Amino acid sequence: MDLSLFLKAVLLGIVEGLTEFLPISSTGHLILASEWLEFNRADAKTFEVVIQLGAILSVCWHFRRRLTGVARGLGREDESRRFVWNLLLAFLPAAAIGGLLHGFIKQVLFSPPVVAIALIAGGVAILLVERYAPAPRVKHVEGISPGLALKIGFAQTLALIPGVSRSGATIMGGMACGLSRQAATEFSFFLAIPVMFAATAYDLVKSWQHLSQDSIGVFAVGFVAAFLSALAAIRFLLRFVSTHDFRPFAWYRIGFGLVVLAHLTL
Repeated sequence: MDLSLFLKAVLLGIVEGLTEFLPISSTGHLILASEWLEFNRADAKTFEVVIQLGAILSVCWHFRRRLTGVARGLGREDESRRFVWNLLLAFLPAAAIGGLLHGFIKQVLFSPPVVAIALIAGGVAILLVERYAPAPRVKHVEGISPGLALKIGFAQTLALIPGVSRSGATIMGGMACGLSRQAATEFSFFLAIPVMFAATAYDLVKSWQHLSQDSIGVFAVGFVAAFLSALAAIRFLLRFVSTHDFRPFAWYRIGFGLVVLAHLTL
């Protein structure tokens, strides 16, 4: 048993879980962490899909009662149907553009320099949104209109660039469109469910051949680490946005991006 391999799996699972729902880019951190840990196994991409699944399921678990209520109300409640319709509208732009550009994104954009630049640019964007966003007009997820949902969906397409952050793009897009921090953050969590399930299923279909019995233990510890750390990150962020803005994340992104650029030039 290679204990160092299991330790790397735990660390990468924690990185995925902690960064997936914070506006700091899980993909960017995972690319950099995998490179620094030299986690370059043949099934590394499949492992990333598995730990991403762990992070998605943490959202489903945290909001399980609310999601169950929506599912039960689909046949009789306009609010539940509007909620699902809004998620579908916000999901479509990234699904369409991501499907068309998937090969280009994976082959060309998945690199440390792109991640570093995107981290810095995203940090600047957060500072600008925090400074110039309009006063919130929508304070609850239930108040989001189909038009607003579609606009947030187009904002989410920016996260197809590694390092931008899916949660960052959707939360900042929501705030720029007049959502409160809490509403934008919650909608970002709910939108993660169809988006990440679709992306995970797509990647898993393409990489299933790398699954093997020998990988089960490594995949399992990474999955559990991602689930638990993502659950902690979700609960932290929901508490955080009730009393703080997102500027600390912006400065973290800028600082981290500059460190990565400096490291690449050495």
